[in-house]
Amino acid sequence: MSRHFAAITYTESVKAAQRQYNGRELQLAAAPDAKVELSARETEYIAARDSFYLATVSETGWPHVQHRGGPRGFLKVLGPDTLGFADCNGNRQYLSIGNLRHDNRVAMILMDYPNRRRLKLLGHVRVIDVAEASPELVAKVMQPSKELPAERILLITVVAFDWNCSQYITPRYTESELQSRGISPNPTNVP
Repeated sequence: MSRHFAAITYTESVKAAQRQYNGRELQLAAAPDAKVELSARETEYIAARDSFYLATVSETGWPHVQHRGGPRGFLKVLGPDTLGFADCNGNRQYLSIGNLRHDNRVAMILMDYPNRRRLKLLGHVRVIDVAEASPELVAKVMQPSKELPAERILLITVVAFDWNCSQYITPRYTESELQSRGISPNPTNVP
C-alpha cells in the first residue's frame, strides 16, 4: 500500500476498527508535498483495461458507483499522475457528472479478473466539454470509433493508488480472453 493511499484512507475511525478487529494498522504518513507518480507497472496495467468502476459522492453524502467501459486502453495515462478518457453519452442521467460538480474527488477500481489483480486509485477530476477541449487533448483521448459520441473528457489527477489483495477475486473471462485460450465462449452443449 502506498503511503499516500494510507494517509488518505486510514482515518481515525478506520484505525479504531482495525484495532477492534485485530486488523493491520499501518502507521504511514505521506509527505504533504510528495507527488504520486504512476510507474511502468501501473501504466501498462491501465492501458490493458477495457473497463473500470468510478465512485463519486453526492451533495447528500451518498456514494454512487458507475461502470465505465470501452475498447482496451480507452482510459489513457496522459502523464505521471494524470489519466483521461472520453466520456460517452450513456443513459443520460448524469449522476457522476452532477456529483463531480459538487465534489471532484473520485475512487476508481480497475479489475483484471483472469489474473486476479486489482488497482485502486484516488483522484480529483476535471470535466471538460469536448467542444471546449484543445484539439491536442481530443486527439489523445478519443477513440477511433464514432459509434458512441463523446460529450466530455474527464481528466483525473491521481493522488494515491494501491494494488489490492487478490484473495477473493473470482477469475472471470471476456469472450476474447476465452478465445485466446482456445475455449469457445458459447459451447454447443449450453442452451
